[in-house]
Amino acid sequence: MLSAIATTGFGTMASAQEAMTIDQQVNEAFAAATGPFVSLIFAPIPGTSFPWIVMWLVIAASIFTIYFGFVQFRFFGHAIGLVKGDYSDPNDAGEVSHFQALATALSGTVGLGNIAGVAVAVGIGGPGATFWMILAGLLGMASKFTECTLGVKYRNEYEDGTVSGGPMYYISKGFKELGLPGGKFLAIMFSIFCILGALGGGNMFQANQAHAQISGIVGDYPGWITGIIFAAVVFAVIVGGIKSIAHVTEKVVPFMGILYVGAALVILLVNYDKIGWAFGQIFAGAFTGLGVAGGFVGALIQGFKRAAFSNEAGVGSAAIAHSAVRTKEPITEGFVSLLEPLIDTVVICTMTALVITISQQLIVDPVTGLYTLNEAGSAIATVNDVSGVALTSAAFGSAIGWFPYVLAIAVVLFAFSTMISWSYYGLKSWTYLFGEGKNSELTFKIIFCVFIVIGAAASLGPVIDFSDAAIFAMAVVNIFCLYFLMGLVKKELHSYASRLQSGEIRKFKH
Repeated sequence: MLSAIATTGFGTMASAQEAMTIDQQVNEAFAAATGPFVSLIFAPIPGTSFPWIVMWLVIAASIFTIYFGFVQFRFFGHAIGLVKGDYSDPNDAGEVSHFQALATALSGTVGLGNIAGVAVAVGIGGPGATFWMILAGLLGMASKFTECTLGVKYRNEYEDGTVSGGPMYYISKGFKELGLPGGKFLAIMFSIFCILGALGGGNMFQANQAHAQISGIVGDYPGWITGIIFAAVVFAVIVGGIKSIAHVTEKVVPFMGILYVGAALVILLVNYDKIGWAFGQIFAGAFTGLGVAGGFVGALIQGFKRAAFSNEAGVGSAAIAHSAVRTKEPITEGFVSLLEPLIDTVVICTMTALVITISQQLIVDPVTGLYTLNEAGSAIATVNDVSGVALTSAAFGSAIGWFPYVLAIAVVLFAFSTMISWSYYGLKSWTYLFGEGKNSELTFKIIFCVFIVIGAAASLGPVIDFSDAAIFAMAVVNIFCLYFLMGLVKKELHSYASRLQSGEIRKFKH
């Protein structure tokens, strides 16, 4: 995922090289300038340690779930049929298939958050955090459904067959249709935050973490070398546009997902006798805390935070990728997109949490049966005192000795896929602000690739914090607008559901 996890305790890995004095000066100046904005976005609710932005996302997901009548469960089977292509008319406008759109959006969310971020959540909130993570993921499916339906409904379709869509388009067009003021201003604000988030969290952080993981295995070497290699490969993919990106992501995302989940399943099968116990720890910890830092509330906060940071439901980024789909029914891409939090959070994040729990890397007091806290009392004590990505690596390595090498491959693939997806998100926000056209697009793509090299070579703490905040600032604008626009989605849902029931919506033979 994105750099959100850097703010939660494992960003130290990003400093693979020693920062030079000039770097420190730049970092300090940048931190001073952007600190208030970062603090505002991630400020806790008074009297708690719960970031208000997480509550903003979870409350919205709950409202959309109820408002649309638990759409994520009622239309789950239909969503699977759409991804398989059962209802796809090859003559519909758009650039990519339902599956390609889903893979592209998933490649932007499935990543380091699933590997390291979950370890942070379980390390602080205990196995019980997993329960709340799953719940938030299930609710988040309704947020994705809402924003991605609007993304297709209000996209721009051009004569050459290309399309542009996303929150900036549905905010400006939807507000105008409803006669509401401020749509253009809010769309511009969203676009600015999206570009900043794409260059930072969706780009520089990914390159930085990939270099740290590679140099950790092959030995230390200059980060700019990693940056140039990544920049060349990424540019080769993104210069071809969304079709080129989709062709890559439809192959990379299933491969990296199967690689990671497959390794997790091997460990679970080897320790099959502990699976029941692990689920017991998850459910008991969700409501009692099992003595972890912060108890029950600590588990809930960590679970909700991890889900929000991992699947980005409500951020609006995925709506940009899903807008490129070939369909004349906007609601169909809403159904497809709701699978995203399920795969990202409910399946992949849960796999990570189960492996960490079953591998018994978290130290338990043999007398009380409760988890032992570290010296600072801020997290659960672990074997060899590891946390974040190192905890995940140790958990897998306890059963598969060579897994750190697999993890290195996974991190590189996750970083690469996240970069190419976020290049598209940033590009569409860029062209919304500065106009469509080959020159405009090429300018942004070159800027994006230059930032890859900078990201791999520099120490970026404050930059990452700022870009992280920019990504969640997208959610502030997006969700505020979704509350005004969700009535339009409900009309689409009722219309499509009635036509599906009557047989007017039919399957296509391929």
